[in-house]
Amino acid sequence: MNKQYDALALLSGGLDSILAIRTVMDQGLTVLGLHFVTPFFGKPHLIPFWKEHYGIEAVEVDIRQAYVDMMLDGPSQGFGKWLNPCIDCKITMLSHAVKLLPEYGAKFLVSGEVVGQRPMSQRADALNVITKRAHVRDVLLRPLSAKNLNPTPMEKSGLVDRERLLDWSGRGRKPQYALAEHYGFTEIPTPGGGCCLTEASGASRFVKVLMHRERPSASDFSLARAGRQYWAGTHWLTFGRTAEDNQLIEACVEPTDYVFKVVNFPGPLAVGRPVAGDWSNEAVHDAAALMASYSGKARKHFETTGDKIAVVVKRGSASETFNIIPTRENILEWSEPKPAIVKDWKKSQADPDA
Repeated sequence: MNKQYDALALLSGGLDSILAIRTVMDQGLTVLGLHFVTPFFGKPHLIPFWKEHYGIEAVEVDIRQAYVDMMLDGPSQGFGKWLNPCIDCKITMLSHAVKLLPEYGAKFLVSGEVVGQRPMSQRADALNVITKRAHVRDVLLRPLSAKNLNPTPMEKSGLVDRERLLDWSGRGRKPQYALAEHYGFTEIPTPGGGCCLTEASGASRFVKVLMHRERPSASDFSLARAGRQYWAGTHWLTFGRTAEDNQLIEACVEPTDYVFKVVNFPGPLAVGRPVAGDWSNEAVHDAAALMASYSGKARKHFETTGDKIAVVVKRGSASETFNIIPTRENILEWSEPKPAIVKDWKKSQADPDA
């Protein structure tokens, strides 16, 4: 049996979600934070930090596949400026959260939305759409804006004291910072949860995958989020900028991927993922030369001695070593995804014949 709670709350790790939970906890109610993880957002490693600094218990909730399916099937309320399906994002999370209520013996859900704070997902009409489509009208409490909304069954029954809830609205942040100071928070998290779908660079990475994969997997999107991204036609190459990037990339490796590593020198881990059949030896060699150029010591060794650099390329249980010249003057036209492709892709989805 899981530990029992009065309420389950959406916990992005942003300030609003934390304050919403603490506002309910102030009434003597127990709340468990649900930290949703998708290929596009999620920082489950911070769960102990939230407990220590904000007094909030939380669990990781993996909705990678459900979220990807929502994206691929087309969000019912459309995308925002970039690739952000903000309204359907909240619908997806709440739809999942409501199913977890019995598991924790919880009576209602908590969300940190503030009426009018975000132009797409926190308009009054958008909040109503979210509530209706997620089927949470009778169990969802938005404590930060409760006094600007109709009373919920939890307030009417006396389970939650409406008078001790808040009446925030609009895009200002002063009330949030004041309440955070009241609680004595010494570290103030950012307003949002860090979703890369709202950013130009992140959106362009994912659209590139959408352009070349009929139905990308959660692993595809996780790989697209990591490290550097290079494309040459249908050749997709990802390689790390840091040791952390290398770890993320390694976790995404699939049996059909080409995995590149410079021999005898520190450097990035690179993964070539086929999206239109196997790569030619020329393409593998070219990718190896590009990734090796990002190993400073390997490049310096070649420039000093003229000796070619060994790069081992593994695919499944097979491996081959290529001796290459580290260079960014390649045969294939490798380039990073540009934000302009997002607008073009969205237009093509709206009008396939355009």
